[in-house]
Amino acid sequence: MTKELQNKKIAILVTDGFEQVEMTKPRQAFDDAGATTHLISPKDKTVRGWNHYDKADEFNVDVALNQANPDDYDALLLPGGVANPDQLRTNPSVVEFIKAFFTADKPVAAICHGPWTLVEAEAVQGRKITSWPSLKTDLKNAGANWVDEEVVIDGNLVTSRNPHDIPAFISAAIALFSRVTATA
Repeated sequence: MTKELQNKKIAILVTDGFEQVEMTKPRQAFDDAGATTHLISPKDKTVRGWNHYDKADEFNVDVALNQANPDDYDALLLPGGVANPDQLRTNPSVVEFIKAFFTADKPVAAICHGPWTLVEAEAVQGRKITSWPSLKTDLKNAGANWVDEEVVIDGNLVTSRNPHDIPAFISAAIALFSRVTATA
């Protein structure tokens, strides 16, 4: 097994209501590729995933958002789920955390409803991007070039539409994340 992400630290930003498979499958793939992944949340103990409209498993938060420093991470994963990004995008600390990755030109991967938070972080203007179809108007209104494609890479940003795109999303994210120099 190759270790394309050896010595890379990846932040996974979620709160209750994230689409569970959009966190667990990429996280496992990143871990298998040698990365260290941290589940980061405004909540400080546990977060609950969802399987579409049904509550799913609880996961321990590795680092509370108020203790997390974007400088400590090489890349950021933003899973979807409707409730997750809708809550995250209203939290100024979350928005600043996400902005820090773009300011530092670090790679970000967002799937399904995950790109919703990118609108608040002012990170979509002029970018080619995809997402769950219901975000199309929001993303276009924020200046994105929204397309209906399995996976889209635009500079340091990779996006996908839904859980069916996860295999392509993981491949693209690992390729993008592997190009960055690991944080010391």
